[in-house]
This record gives sequence, structure tokens and C-alpha cells, in this order.
Amino acid sequence: MADIGLIGLAVMGQNLALNIADKGFKISVYNRSYEKTEHTVKRAEDEGKGSYQLAGFKTMQEFVNSLSKPRKVIMLVQAGNPVDSTIELLSPLLEKGDIIIDGGNEWFLNTEKRAKKAVELGLLYMGMGVSGGEEGARHGPSLMPGGPIEAYDQIKHILEKIAAPLVNEPPCVTYIGERGSGNYVKMVHNGIEYGDMQLIAEVYDMMKSVGKLTNEEIAETFTEWNNSELKSYLIEITSKIFKKKDDLGEGHLVDKIVDKSGSKGTGKWTVQEGAERGIAIPTMASALDSRYISSLRDERLSAESQLTGPTPNDLTETVDKKVFVQQLKNALYCSKICSYTQGMNLIAEASKQYGWNLKLGEIARIWKGGCIIRAVFLDRIKNAYDLNPNLPSLFLDPDFNKEIAERQAAWRKIIQMAISAGIPTPALSSSLAYYDSYRRGRLPANLIQAQRDFFGAHTYERTDMKGAFHAKWEE
Repeated sequence: MADIGLIGLAVMGQNLALNIADKGFKISVYNRSYEKTEHTVKRAEDEGKGSYQLAGFKTMQEFVNSLSKPRKVIMLVQAGNPVDSTIELLSPLLEKGDIIIDGGNEWFLNTEKRAKKAVELGLLYMGMGVSGGEEGARHGPSLMPGGPIEAYDQIKHILEKIAAPLVNEPPCVTYIGERGSGNYVKMVHNGIEYGDMQLIAEVYDMMKSVGKLTNEEIAETFTEWNNSELKSYLIEITSKIFKKKDDLGEGHLVDKIVDKSGSKGTGKWTVQEGAERGIAIPTMASALDSRYISSLRDERLSAESQLTGPTPNDLTETVDKKVFVQQLKNALYCSKICSYTQGMNLIAEASKQYGWNLKLGEIARIWKGGCIIRAVFLDRIKNAYDLNPNLPSLFLDPDFNKEIAERQAAWRKIIQMAISAGIPTPALSSSLAYYDSYRRGRLPANLIQAQRDFFGAHTYERTDMKGAFHAKWEE
């Protein structure tokens, strides 16, 4: 009998199934279209050279019958209705105490609804974030399981074997918390990923448009940065992207790619959640907005010849490439601190409102390997929350405070240059505005509250006495 089953054999499902088999577990797989099941079985034969214990089944009933009890089934199907349809077919074949684990990018409230229904059927239901793309799924992802602790305890030994390993630390998996917390943490992970990618893209734009760096110089810069405090998966792949020549023509491939970026929903969910929880996440919101603006390519091409404004050619100062690149590095590092601060603050607030009791330091730890936002930077974040689990902002950690103080002059200089050159840097700029807003003891919100009281009698508080007040503004 199989130790675990997996339903949904698209790229992520196939690779996770092979990862499980590779670690010595017996696994059964099922897919609605049997061709993908056959392909997975063939891959297991080829990649395992006969050692993998992976079996494919034509029917859901045969699949379920092949699993040892209590049955453990991972689903990796498209979020939304396909998940509900799969559960509808699967749950009547299961028994009390069996476990369903949704490993897709699902909206956390959907997971909570399904978990409640599962309880009525006597089943245990988990939502588990899986990060790392197809390579991570195959060789070791970061896993964010949430749901009943008794369900986690029964699959923990499998998850710890398949998760990305860390040196002198447990692997990149931990019990996140109850109900939809695993999906929530994965959602915020993806929101941070949006912010990271946009920040890197803006830095690239400045390198190319203002610094006049060649693709070779850009590749070399990112390679150097990947041996510094910016070392991360996204910096690493960026250096490789700028080295890739076009197989179908001349020059570099990156220059031939249409400047429209897509999205699948988790970034939007994160921004919506920021609004719902009352947490400012401007770096991530700017990243999402930038993707939307990029999709207006035809309009932008038309507007380019109609709207006026400064260009990089209008810059009067001479750009020293070496100094400029160092300034960009500092601006990127400071902005990354902002992005992660916003993400961690959102997780902390959701944890408080939903009673999840999430451990931010441990979440940072499991993001250190396997996942898309893995970075040495996360060691610093883990240490900050280990030192003070109730840290209200990473800005207030002594080390991060010191680093921003040392780097912020360069950060401000880069944004000044971008404005003077007409180069949009929404994520870099909003990150700085977020930092400046947080460090000011008094903001102009007093005027906004006065306006709200003027037209809507919303009342206001005073600095010199307690209570709620309303003024007759025109008397």
C-alpha cells in the first residue's frame, strides 16, 4: 500500500510526486486525463532507474484503494472550482480520519470553508503553500502547511524529507498554524515576490536608461551582487537572464521579450488583504500596479509620442558607473527591507485577527531555501524576530536600522535621478515614502481628518485633550 497519494499531474504535481518517490516513499498518482499519469509513470521509470515506487491509476476508486490508512492525499489542481470538483469526487471514497492536503495557490478563506465541510465528513483538511516552481517541487521546495496539527503530525515525516534542506538547520518546512494560515503565508510570500521582482526590474531600467550599462555589464553586476548581502535566487536568475543570447536571432533574448508582465492572482489577493487588515503594503501594491500598467502596451506606445516629460538625456550630471551601481545596490537593499517589513507586518496582523499564533522567525527560516524569494537576507530577518518576536517593524531592529541609516543617502539619490530622468520607479519610490512616513512623528493626516469631519461629521481626536470632537466648521 502507498504511503501517500497525489492528484493533479501538471508540471508541479509531477515533480512533487517524483520528489516524494525519490525520497523512498511509496506514492500513488492520479490525473483526470490518463495521458499525464502515464507520462509521470514513465518519468519515474527513467529518472529512478527502476528504484521509484510510484504507481499510476486510471480511476479515482483504484487510486484511493491503493493508499494505506489513514489515507493521505495531496491535491495539486487549479485553484477554485477544480479543487471543489476534485474534493466532490474524492471525499465519498475516503473514511473518517483520512487527510486531504491542498497544495495549490488557493485563497485562504476557501480553504477554511472546505476545512469546515471536511470536519462534517470526519476528514482532516489542510492547505499547504508550495514554493520553488517546478525545480523546487522536484528537488526540494519550501512548504507552508496549515490545518489540524494532528494531520500535520501524520505527514510531517514525508514533508521534512521532500522539503529543501538547510545547512545545520531543519529543512524548509514547519507547521504554520490552524485553518487557512498555510495558504495565507504562501499568498504573502508571493506578494513579497512581486515586490522583489519589480524592485529588480526598476534597478535594471536605471542601469540601462541612466547608467547606459550594456547587458554584459548588467549581468556582471548582478553576478557580483549575488556574492553580497543581496545574494538570492531572483538576483541569481537575473544575472543568467542577461547572459542569455537569442537562439532565434541576434543579440540578447531579454531585449526581444515584449514588456508586458502577467499575474495569476496571489499578488492581487495580497494587496486586497493589506486593505482588509489595515496594513500598508505600498511596495507590493506598486508592483501589482506596474504589471497592470505594463499590460497597456498599445496605449503606452501611442502616449509616448503625445505626452511630454524629462528623459535620461536631460540629466546634466555625469554618471560615474561604479558609484552609480553602488547607489543602486544600496537603494535595492533598503527597498527590500521595506517589502519584507510590509509582508511580515501583514502576516502578523492576520495572525492576531484570526488567532493563528504564527511565528515570524520560523516563517523567515523556511523561506531561506527552496522558494522563489530565498535569500541570505532572510537569516537577518529570522534573527530579528528571534531576538524580539513582537517586533513591530523590521525598521526598529538595531541591525536593519543601522543599515538603512548608512544606505539611505544613496537610496534618495537614485530616486532623485529617476525623477529627473523621467524613469518610473514606483516600487523604489513608494518604499522610501513608506520609510519616511513611518519615521515621522506627525503626518498631515490631521488635515484629512478635519476634512472628513467638515463634510461627514466623522469627528476627530485632539492632541491636547481626550475624547471625540466635532466642529461647526463654517461658524
